[in-house]
Amino acid sequence: MKTKLIASTEAQNNFGRVLDDVVQNSTRYIVRRRNVSQAIILSIADLEQILAGDEIQRKKLEKFIQETIPVYSIGKPLSEEE
Repeated sequence: MKTKLIASTEAQNNFGRVLDDVVQNSTRYIVRRRNVSQAIILSIADLEQILAGDEIQRKKLEKFIQETIPVYSIGKPLSEEE
């Protein structure tokens, strides 16, 4: 199963082709806006497989999501508790 990164404008302009790729080739797309991951496009069959308990696929997807989540580090905490 392939996972591809795609800009939101490219996904919008080519939505039919993206949808065909998702359904016919089991490709997952991470949609990015301003270089920040915003959404995942995956097929219903793929989602059903993940929800049905395919632990290996779930862990792979979870790891990929964690790697693509933006990290914001603006400012400093005032104390250790905050």
